Amino acid sequence: MLDIVFMGTPDFAIPTLESILESGNSIVGVVTQPDRPRGRGKKLMPSPVKKWALEKGINVYQPENINTTEVVEELKSLEPDLIVTAAFGQIVSKEVLDIPPLGCINVHASILPKYRGASPIQQAIIDGEDETGITIMYMDEGMDTGDIILQKYTSIDPEENAGSLHDRLAILGGQAIVEALELFREGKVEGTPQDNTMATYCKKIDKSWGEIDWNNGKEELKNLVRGLTPWPGCFTFYEDERLKIWKIDILDTKLMKKVPVAGEIVISDEKNGLVVGCGDGFVRLTCIQGEGGKAMKDTEYIKGHLLQVGSKLGR
Repeated sequence: MLDIVFMGTPDFAIPTLESILESGNSIVGVVTQPDRPRGRGKKLMPSPVKKWALEKGINVYQPENINTTEVVEELKSLEPDLIVTAAFGQIVSKEVLDIPPLGCINVHASILPKYRGASPIQQAIIDGEDETGITIMYMDEGMDTGDIILQKYTSIDPEENAGSLHDRLAILGGQAIVEALELFREGKVEGTPQDNTMATYCKKIDKSWGEIDWNNGKEELKNLVRGLTPWPGCFTFYEDERLKIWKIDILDTKLMKKVPVAGEIVISDEKNGLVVGCGDGFVRLTCIQGEGGKAMKDTEYIKGHLLQVGSKLGR
């Protein structure tokens, strides 16, 4: 049995935590981000990882900075064999990395070295990838640059969005950590160095990415909507109203029998929905949400809102 300190913050980390406990190993402490203000009332709320750990009676640590001398000494006192991280949200110093004799390992939501960085799930979809997975890797002082311990692959469905892929990868991460911990029962595992020439980096998601540029191609638009759903979401404007776009479908340009004009509404009725031109064809906005409303099918939305054929979406 291994004594493990776990570091993580969001929902993504929960299946990994569950799997560590179910594997018979011991979680001697959980480190997570401090409570943050959330919701309309900006009330301080604990992270999903903190809530999980408290329910299990596991000690929780919430340092603003994990790399201070005081925190490093506290982690040393726990005497972990291994530190496991999953979406923790802080850069970990060499002093922390050197604490456990078996090292620090991370559950990363891509097949490294591709998609290092903050948003590998979203970026893989935005880029139109048809495959991704989980990498269990050693942590070092770089950004997702450590040696690879094992990888598990999964396909990306062409209709899948970031929310559903996130949930599947979280479960896959739990499966992968169990396999990895088995390897550590015999001592420290030898990893495989990454090929840095193949590395790509993805940035932290910014809400501004979600504004639709109708000059872009239909595949690019569809993948952007998939990649930014459910958060932060894609949007456009009809006159002064902001429309959130939850799902779009690509239409056969040959069937439309006209030249697409970027952002132009070409169909808007209760039978055929809302169809818009883009850079290389036509897309249907099959699920949309008006300001102050709820997400609904385009055919339902059109019943209560006039979106004039010939008018243009966008600012």
